[in-house]
Amino acid sequence: MPQYRAPVEDTLFLLTDVLGFHARDNLVGFADASPDVIEAVLREGAKLAEEVLAPINRTGDLEGCRRDADGTVRTPTGFKAAYDTYASGGWMGLSVPEAYGGQGLPHTLNTAIQEFASGANLAFGMYPGLTQGAMAALLVHGTEEQKALYLPRMVEGAWTGTMNLTEPHCGTDLGLLKTKAVPNGDGAYSITGTKIFISAGEHDLAENIVHLVLARIEGAPAGTKGISLFVVPKVLVNADGSLGARNGVSCGSLEHKMGIHGNATCVMNYDGATGWLVGQENRGLNAMFVMMNEARLAVGVQGLGQSEVAYQNAAAYAKDRLQGRALTGAKAPDKAADPIIVHPDVRRTLMQIRAFNEAARALMLWTALQADILHRSEDARERQAADDYLGLMTPVVKGVFTDRGFANAVEAQQLLGGHGYIEEWGMSQFVRDARIAMIYEGANGIQAMDLIGRKLPKDGGRAMMTFLGEVQTFLKDHGEDPAMAPFTQPLQAGLNDLQGAVMWLMQNAFAKPDNAGAGATDFMHLFGLVALGYMWARIAKAAQAKHAEAPSPRWESKLTSGRFYMERMLPETALRLARIKAGADSTMALAADAF
Repeated sequence: MPQYRAPVEDTLFLLTDVLGFHARDNLVGFADASPDVIEAVLREGAKLAEEVLAPINRTGDLEGCRRDADGTVRTPTGFKAAYDTYASGGWMGLSVPEAYGGQGLPHTLNTAIQEFASGANLAFGMYPGLTQGAMAALLVHGTEEQKALYLPRMVEGAWTGTMNLTEPHCGTDLGLLKTKAVPNGDGAYSITGTKIFISAGEHDLAENIVHLVLARIEGAPAGTKGISLFVVPKVLVNADGSLGARNGVSCGSLEHKMGIHGNATCVMNYDGATGWLVGQENRGLNAMFVMMNEARLAVGVQGLGQSEVAYQNAAAYAKDRLQGRALTGAKAPDKAADPIIVHPDVRRTLMQIRAFNEAARALMLWTALQADILHRSEDARERQAADDYLGLMTPVVKGVFTDRGFANAVEAQQLLGGHGYIEEWGMSQFVRDARIAMIYEGANGIQAMDLIGRKLPKDGGRAMMTFLGEVQTFLKDHGEDPAMAPFTQPLQAGLNDLQGAVMWLMQNAFAKPDNAGAGATDFMHLFGLVALGYMWARIAKAAQAKHAEAPSPRWESKLTSGRFYMERMLPETALRLARIKAGADSTMALAADAF
């Protein structure tokens, strides 16, 4: 049976020694997040992931969810008890303001817990993850009455939340949506329409589900400019917060999916359901994007979580499985064969996954820290810089982490050979579960186009120029340090390729937009490679300092993993740049009927 161990020690090292988390005590909630508190929260979160969530991951995959004749959806065995444990532990409101019953701790800490949950049981982690996203949208755009009515019960886990965007005829192009909202005359609206692919749309974990639904008010403009956002509870809520009558919303069917079987993916029918406007009329996408952006970052975390659990199980297998002899002579002469971890190609596979995971965890936490700065800093310039960074990095984290997360799960499965293809070993589930992360919350091709078409040129390229400048400053500060040369020199080469890609696109994409479209995915991954390389350089600097204080194999291993990334993975930037510079001619040359 697959095992999972939460990366607590690595997370503590990154927060404390690499990212300067404790230097942010000026931010609201950070003073309460002392080193002792952070360690206690991470260790308790790890215990929850390892002892409660991981053991029901396989049963959730085997059983899936089932829909009864009355539309009730039953989650797999053990999910309800696990959810009750999760909710009673206060995990739902870890970073929610104390005014609504939360603990008010940094979002960065919650992001680390999300990784643990995603690695242990991705399907389960989606239930609280979606609720946290819904709470984020209500916190920003909900009225005081809506926040007071819904948030405390969501924080305590009695109610969960969802987002309802996709319809049978539209996914990415939300301007085509048909769900309509008719004013009732009392401040409420009657919502009618069908939504599909709604994760956690119906289940037995909580007594109420708070749906955030995109719909078009009658007479609103066509396209995305006429979309509004509504809060539509499964069970109507009385003024005193008690539950009333069942609302006109139901699960019409469950989708039969490749993976994440333990999460209920529903077709949701709204038959004159009562809903209330969230935010302004015809500004629903603006309000929903709070949840969508939070969800996109959370999906990136899911990619990392699946990559990590796949790595852990592949590494354990490689140290145990006997097959062949080492090229340099027998390493286990007392046994019939050597463990396969002696083989260079097996090592290559494991090192590629490991080197990605450690840098991706740093980038994930660094990005989450920017979200905390955006929402908690009193310095307007600091908030603006954090907002720029988040806008630029969100498609990179979502797209690169989930592309690599799936690829790494496949590589880990390959390492197990035939056993990787057999369900009982668990690697197949990691592959199947990881695959959805490349698709939902905006397919990765859309993320790449968002990066190159919107985020890169926004504000005259201010965010990208700031990022390039930050990395260049790091290189300047550490370029004369010979111990850092194995990290700074490759990073400089990668940064040069990224700058070259930006310049080429500026010169060639405006006159011929297909050049941008054809190179978008390569640009996203080129950017990701450099961002991860920058994280490795920062990790290396901190690891060298720790090793100088107290020499340890741990820091030697960390530095070796970083050198592997710089030598074997970061040079891919040159390939990505060559593809971008090839332009769109051969990509677009064939007539459609030639395909």
